[in-house]
Amino acid sequence: MTEVSDGPPAKPALAPEVAILARHLLPDSEVLGRRVADRIRAEVSFYRQASIVTRTELDQSCAENVRHILGRLAGEPVPGNDRARETGVRRSVQGVPNAAVLAAFRIGARMIWEFMVERADPALGDVLLRATADIWAVSDDLSATVTEAYQDAAAERSRRDRHVRATLVKGLFDGDRTVAGHHLEGAAALGFGRGAGFVVVSADCPEPGVETLPDVGRALERRGVTSVWQLEGHHQDGLVELRVGFDVQHLCERLAELAEARVGLSAVFAQVARTPAARHQSRLAAEAGAPGSRDLVRYDDQPLAVLLASAPQEARLLVDTCLGPVFELAPADRDPLLQTVLSWLTNAGSTTAVAGELFLHRNTVRYRLRRLEQLVGADLANPVDAAQVYLALKAARIHGLLPDPA
Repeated sequence: MTEVSDGPPAKPALAPEVAILARHLLPDSEVLGRRVADRIRAEVSFYRQASIVTRTELDQSCAENVRHILGRLAGEPVPGNDRARETGVRRSVQGVPNAAVLAAFRIGARMIWEFMVERADPALGDVLLRATADIWAVSDDLSATVTEAYQDAAAERSRRDRHVRATLVKGLFDGDRTVAGHHLEGAAALGFGRGAGFVVVSADCPEPGVETLPDVGRALERRGVTSVWQLEGHHQDGLVELRVGFDVQHLCERLAELAEARVGLSAVFAQVARTPAARHQSRLAAEAGAPGSRDLVRYDDQPLAVLLASAPQEARLLVDTCLGPVFELAPADRDPLLQTVLSWLTNAGSTTAVAGELFLHRNTVRYRLRRLEQLVGADLANPVDAAQVYLALKAARIHGLLPDPA
């Protein structure tokens, strides 16, 4: 019971003997308050430390509360609940657990009843027993005020902490030292230590502000991995600290389970100051995936696709120049043709592998290859022609012009 009390004084319908007894106890509020504080320190471990709530502060708070409750029971005018609200805010700011605050109130209410039993004539036992509910009602009113103020203060502090954290995260991604301070200090404030390097992750968000890696921060935290995330326009960006036992491959596997859109990863880097450049890499890598897909692309794993994504207009020109006649076909003719040729190129020119992958006869595969050669005037046996067609097919996929392989 570390707390005091607002509003007009309530005058419980008590037996006159209880009101008289409470009035007799009022002058001893200071002494009784110290006894309550001693009991709280004995029974609530948090208050025993006395490093946050000092002995003097707890003694004074308990004395105020004893005076308030006895005054209410005696029908005397008492201050409002403003002091109780101040106590609730102070305890929240001090970091006192709410459970400890409520435990203190329960101890205080119990001891006030004990004080009355000590002073009362034994013949009043039944009267005091009936008054127990009234004593608890006054104490509960006080504790409810403190709890409400405590929760309001905690919510406000949480809001401010989120704002500060979001500002630090944005400062790291933007490279703004005026916001994040020295990069190492900003990283430390966000919980990063000395791990095994960093990776920036960027996921497409078709709808601005809607996560496409839902709850990814918590998912990684459960693996002991520190990360920070922000939503910016059509992007969900994250800075992830790798650690021993959780490398970039483990990260890719976890992200693939969560992704609802295409995702890009930067190359691994050691200095957090490189975060802005790494975000550029990760966004390019994401754009190297097919629109609307759940592709996961690593910047340093698919350099050709990333190169094409970095020059979208030129990539589209490559598609039109190399594959223009094919895209004049109806989708029913065009899509199987493109899918077969891309499979053949990625399978190192193995007709057998393509036939098995696409469930086709080998002659069907050969027919489609010859047809594409005729349409675009290329010779797939020529490495230069094959490379141009392959790049054009990759560019077409980045622009969403190829059918889904599934």
